[in-house]
Formats: sequence, structure tokens, C-alpha cells
Amino acid sequence: MRAHEAGALHADGYGGPPQWLPTPADVNEIMPQLWPSGVSRDAGGRLSVAGVDAPALARDFGTPAYVTDEADFRARARAFKEAFEAAFGPGRATVYYAGKAFLCTAVARWVMAEGLSLDVCSGGELAVAQRAGFPPERIELHGNNKSAAEIEAALRYGVGRIVADSFDELDRIEAIAGRLGVVADVMVRVTVGVEAHTHEYIATAHEDQKFGFSLAGRMAHKAIEEVRARPGMRLAGVHSHIGSQIFETEGFEVAARRLLGLLAETGLGSGEEETEVDLGGGFGIAYTSEHHPMTPAQIAQRLAGLLSREAAALGIPVPRVSAEPGRAIAGPSTFTLYEVGTVKPVELPGGTTRMYVSVDGGMSDNVRTALYEADYSATIASRSSSALPALARVVGKHCESGDIVVMDEYLPADLVPGDLIAVPGTGAYCRALSSQYNHVPRPPVIAVRDGQARVLVRRETVDDILALDVADA
Repeated sequence: MRAHEAGALHADGYGGPPQWLPTPADVNEIMPQLWPSGVSRDAGGRLSVAGVDAPALARDFGTPAYVTDEADFRARARAFKEAFEAAFGPGRATVYYAGKAFLCTAVARWVMAEGLSLDVCSGGELAVAQRAGFPPERIELHGNNKSAAEIEAALRYGVGRIVADSFDELDRIEAIAGRLGVVADVMVRVTVGVEAHTHEYIATAHEDQKFGFSLAGRMAHKAIEEVRARPGMRLAGVHSHIGSQIFETEGFEVAARRLLGLLAETGLGSGEEETEVDLGGGFGIAYTSEHHPMTPAQIAQRLAGLLSREAAALGIPVPRVSAEPGRAIAGPSTFTLYEVGTVKPVELPGGTTRMYVSVDGGMSDNVRTALYEADYSATIASRSSSALPALARVVGKHCESGDIVVMDEYLPADLVPGDLIAVPGTGAYCRALSSQYNHVPRPPVIAVRDGQARVLVRRETVDDILALDVADA
């Protein structure tokens, strides 16, 4: 953790740059793995996406703004679908876009058009899917505490499956399905006891946390038995999710072994009943030069290989498989565009100077740095610079010392108020986790394609905030 009771200067991450951050030879350089495929610098040194430059985006839509390369988003979605079909065979794999990463009506329609299914985890996300006309049979409903209203809405819409998370929820699903006269297709979420190598708040398959039915004490076995025994339910398979921002497959291998062992022990998939194993998502992306994510093809091939090996060892058929990439599709497809407000040099112990760059957004549009100690990169977006690189920290406008957008980066030493900077990799969990902290309205989401930019989600206004405030209460 970067916090320290004696103050910030004693905490890890404060002082000089981290070891993974090299001093760039060219401060204008763009690392392709961090940015949407449509991003480049134009002849004037301005950052450009799909033919539209950053100053034009700032002029037409204001800052801060989330900027999405639509073609890049669609290509990443398509790559996952094609990779899983190639690895597992036609009809043997389903890719669910995880809507919690970022969801709006247009994105739901992109996902639908590219042939993916959709994972939602609230009534609000389901409402977006319905508004987009998403086929209900290609939707799964997640969540550890689904309300009766959410379950009823899902069953009335005809969602393909509900991922059950507790015995209380099984009772709820059974009662509502019976009242509606339908049969609910149910996946049992299994806590497989895997410690994913990620931040503790986004590791979701170890025993001591809120999700799923544990293998310990045979709770998952009991849940499967209950679903099979209830007339208002049909068992679709088992589900696991070991965490987020994962770069290795070892954790998935352990999860697959335990899930397939559960299938063998309960007799699932050994007869005519088709069984599905959902391995979740959490596939990592490159936020900085230290990250080296796998490609969709590498992920799919490795998962197919390990499932085949484990099934053969247990003497059971290889089940259908599903996966839920959200971050890996949405994250790299978007950057956030900010305007610089102040530039402040700060002397650090040991003679180091850090340039504090304050922008017109902050933790209200990207809380991940404060919440998960996430690292990001940044670049000047409105021009090129011939200045030397300066060690910088990009901070927001909020009344919090932890309001940090980019912890460590080299930016041009001649950066001044009014310059634009862009932070890549903000398409997942930034707009989704955004807030109105300090009553700062949330930024818009702008999609760019073939030289044209349009609003997907409009900028929030102060009037929007005041509209919720009952002044005469």
C-alpha cells in the first residue's frame, strides 16, 4: 500500500520514479500497446484518433472527456469471439462482454453487432441492454445480492441465464419463476479457492469474500443438488471468476481443474445433459510499459488446452466454455482527454524534483488510482515538444491528497496551463466507477470513427446534479 501513517513522503511510490518507468529518449513517443489502434500523432504533433485531433475534440466537446475509438473497440470484441471459436470449435464457446467495465446503449449495440453475448450485474445494466434491443437469450445476470425486482425483470425479459450466488437467491429465483410460470436457467457460481495475482479488492475466488458457493464444506455441491431438484430451475453449468487484471493462466488452470472435478463428482456433463463451464474474465491490459498482456488467441488457446487436459484426466467430456472479457475490450479502446490547469515543481528528498500537473478532472472520472493503486501513463496531446522529459505526477482538482490520476510519468518540462494531455487505458471501470465528488459533473463519452466524432453519453451538468437536490425538503 502507498499510505503511511507518518506521511506521504515515507510511503512506497513516493520519491523517485519506479524501476519499470524508463526515461524516454523522445517525450512525444506513443507506445502502441497502450493506445487504441486509431491513435497517432499528426504532422503538427497533435494526438489524433481515427482522423480527429485532440484540440478539435476539446473544442467541440470540452474536457475532460472519455474518447473511444469505435473501430478499435469492435475489433477487440471480434478478436475474442473469433479466437474462442477457433480454439474450442464452432458452437462450443461463448464470449460475454462484461458490461460492468463500461456500458451504454451504443456499446451494447456494438457488442450485439459483433456477435458477443452480454453479462449484466444490475437492473440498471439490464435496462440498458433492453433499451438497446439486446437478444435476451444472449444475456446473463450476475450479482451477489440480486433483488426480487431485478430477478423478475430478468425472467420477464427472458435472459439466457442467471448466475446464482447464494441459497437465499436460489429461494428467490424459485419463488419468482414459479409465480411467472417459467423455468429459470441457472449457473452456480463457485468459489474455487484460487488466489489471483492481483489487488486484493479485485481478487474474487479466494475463500474469505462475498462471492459464490465455496468448494469447502461442499457448499457448491449442495447448490448444484438444489438447482437440479427445483422444478422452477434448470442447471446450465458452473461459473467461476478468479479476479481482474491477470496476466498469467496458472490461476485459470487451477480453477478449471477444480470446476471439472466438481462436474465429475456431481455427474454433470456425463450424460445427455449439456454442461457449461464459465471461467469468467479478468484478462489484463497494458496500462504502462511494465504490462505485457496476452492476445485473445493466446488466452483462448491456453484455456482450451488446459480444459482438454483436465477433462481427459478425469475421463469426462470437454464441456462448453464461456468467458467474460470486459476490461480487455473496453479498456484499451478509450483514453481520457484533460486540460492542464496548473504546473507546480515540488522538491523531493535527495534532490529530486517532481512536476505536479493538475488537470480539470481527477478521481471523480478515474478513481482506480486511489482505489486500487492502479498505474497509468500519459502524453501531451495538443502539440509536440522538444523539451527534456520531466518526472511528473498528474493530479486532479478534488479536495483530496489522494486525488491522483497518473502516479509516475515523464512529461515535457515545458508543459504549461492550457496544454492538453491524454491518459490511455481508461475505457474500463473509469466512467463506470465515476462520481459527482465535490459536485463535479461527470465527463461525456465521445466515439470517433472514420474522421467523425459523436456523443455516446452526454456531459453531466450542474443542473443535472441540482435536479436531484430537493431544495424545499
